[in-house]
Amino acid sequence: MLFQERYGKGEPNDEMIDAIRADMPAGIETILAVGGGTVIDIAKLMVFGGEFTVDEFYRGLVKAEKVRELVAVPTTCGTGSEMTNVAVTALLKQNTKKGLALDSMYPDRAVLIPELVSTLPYKFFATSSIDAMIHAVESYVSPKANCFTEMFSKHALEKILGGYRYMQKAGNEAWSDRAEDFLVGSNYAGIAFGNAGVGAVHALSYPLGGMYHIPHGESNMLMFSEVFRTYKAKQPEGKIELLEQMLGEILEVPAADALAELDALLNHVLHCGKLHEYGVKEEDLPVFAKSVIEGQQRLLNNNYTPLSYEDMMAIYRARF
Repeated sequence: MLFQERYGKGEPNDEMIDAIRADMPAGIETILAVGGGTVIDIAKLMVFGGEFTVDEFYRGLVKAEKVRELVAVPTTCGTGSEMTNVAVTALLKQNTKKGLALDSMYPDRAVLIPELVSTLPYKFFATSSIDAMIHAVESYVSPKANCFTEMFSKHALEKILGGYRYMQKAGNEAWSDRAEDFLVGSNYAGIAFGNAGVGAVHALSYPLGGMYHIPHGESNMLMFSEVFRTYKAKQPEGKIELLEQMLGEILEVPAADALAELDALLNHVLHCGKLHEYGVKEEDLPVFAKSVIEGQQRLLNNNYTPLSYEDMMAIYRARF
């Protein structure tokens, strides 16, 4: 057995994965990945044979052949990684995180066990479930969305936001009563974003995780509301109106109040501070925006409406 914690703490990075690949025993035919998105994303890179570094692989300098089967067993309710062909890692030399999507990285099988999720510490539950919620919302407004991905987005939001509303009444620690809903909601959201993609929320959050190691779900939450306020200001008519209508029905508020109500609900689940409270410096902001434009076009292509460098700087400044 290989334990990710022996190679480094927190979310995956290229050096960690290189070290794990180097310790892969010979003759392995099936990989059983039991863990959260970190473990499953790392396991997706274990299926390949050959000699290469993760940095080379992510820069498209090598092509590798899948030589092992992958069975994914998620123990968090966030990434939906068991349903996607995406693996995200920090690239340490570039001070950012990057996702890679290859059909050969789809798990061959996925097994959902709610009991493995129900014992999560609260902070891990909160950040992972918020990540799943954002997957569902971003994929819903993506230009790649279709009636099938929209269906999975909608059902994911019903389960996740329904669970959050239950927590408002029963107390946040009662989340585990709805562990199955959160796990299945995460799975649905994984199907949605695995086909329609995520956009600027994830793109703008990646430098926060890459440079300051802010947990992925938390860094997404830091960007979420401001990105969607910017979307609404730039293009108020369109798919975002359908999103507001759907959220209004789920949250039982008028559509015009839905995004504000969602923001309040998320802050009930997990309170996030300003960027400077995480150690971010003001001079980092243009570096972040430049790195997003240069390195995250795969995600920016999924934006509800295009965002300029100036838009991104305004979002970062608003959260600073």
